[in-house]
Parts: sequence; C-alpha cells; structure tokens
Amino acid sequence: MVAGSHIAELNLGRLRYDIMDPRVADFVNNLNRVNAVAERSPGFVWRLKDEATGNATQMAVEGNPRLIPNISVWEDVASLEQFVFQTVHKRFYARRTAWFQAMDKMHFVMWPVAPGHRPDLPEALDRLDHLNAHGSSDHAFGWDHVPDAQIWRSARCDRPAA
Repeated sequence: MVAGSHIAELNLGRLRYDIMDPRVADFVNNLNRVNAVAERSPGFVWRLKDEATGNATQMAVEGNPRLIPNISVWEDVASLEQFVFQTVHKRFYARRTAWFQAMDKMHFVMWPVAPGHRPDLPEALDRLDHLNAHGSSDHAFGWDHVPDAQIWRSARCDRPAA
C-alpha cells in the first residue's frame, strides 16, 4: 500500500427483492442510521451518495436496480475495519443474507487513493474487476492483503457471502 494514501472501498450488493419490498424494509429503514455512524467514525473521509436519498441505492449497477454500490473513503484500513466490525454496522452485516443474494465473485474491494480523491462508480467497478481477475495486489485487494487487519478474520468476509 502507498504511504500517505487513503483507502477507498466498494461493497457491491444484489438485493433479493425490490428496494421498496417490505422484506428489505429493515435494511432500507436503517441506511441513514448506519451511514450516520460511518460519517461520525474516526478515519471516515467521504462516501458516495445522491442528493435525493442521501445514499447510493438509486445508483443501479449495469442497469440492474437491485445491484447497489456502497463506495467510501477512509484514512486507513484500520478505521474502515473498526467501523465495519465494531459498530452497529456489524449487526446489519450479520443479517446480510436476508436482504442480499450471494455473489458468484468477490463483491468487496479496497484500493489506495490520494487524499482528496473521490472515486466514481466506474473506477470502483474497474478495481473490483481487477481483483476478481488477478487476485489481491496493491492495485485492488481484500482484507486478506492487509497484514494488520485482524477483526475481519472472525467475520470471514474474505469470500462471497452464502
């Protein structure tokens, strides 16, 4: 990883049901809560969101309204790891299979970005494609590429969700 860089991440999810379906209401109704925790977390820098919803659920990937991205930038991997696994986010992460379908390939990727850079969706998808095609490298990586990341090991998010 590049010294002095921040870390960007993309987590791509494929909803089991339409975003307005009551079966995903608990997820949708808590997005603002979880995003607010992220924004107050140490090391948080930025996240992708649209003006209408304050999140990225309307930014369908590949024309599929059920395929939704989450892109954020953090000062370092440790800050992201702490948010994901040591805040209220962890409770929602544990319930992800109720709302999201399993993905055939990795759906989560991190990569270094210069401070001030705000990655867009095409950049993030390119990094995810690179990870899936070539495995973890300094260009695009998962938790397994970060020796200091330890919390994720108990969550086993280094493979597609079942």
